[in-house]
Amino acid sequence: MRSRDGNNSITLRLCSLILLYSLALNAGEYLISYKYIVKNALLYNESLDISKSMKQCQGSEAQTLILPFEDEKRFQDVISKHREEFLDYIHKLGLDIHSDATTTNNQIDSTTIITLKTTCFKVDFNDTFVKISHLKQPEN
Repeated sequence: MRSRDGNNSITLRLCSLILLYSLALNAGEYLISYKYIVKNALLYNESLDISKSMKQCQGSEAQTLILPFEDEKRFQDVISKHREEFLDYIHKLGLDIHSDATTTNNQIDSTTIITLKTTCFKVDFNDTFVKISHLKQPEN
């Protein structure tokens, strides 16, 4: 429908603006890092850091995880609800492992650090599920 001056109607512009804004909120790229520290066979520290990427990540989608989506409004909420599934997924991507053990006066002091370096993931929200794809960096 056109107005008298020949421009598109304001409702069409408003609807397209709302659609583009909602698509921008429900999809994006996130930087994720993970660190798991075990000291003397006890969990010392575990951290999972998630942040929205400030610039577009380069790479192709390598491995994908699909999680059910319910009432969560943020990606961090989805991950915290399905934490075990997500941690299994990133373990399959490949982690760096550093282990150190020293013996002093027959006492063993050991530390193991498991790390996922900061990695980019593409996240798409649909009506009933969230698709998380690891973006594999091109090899030089």
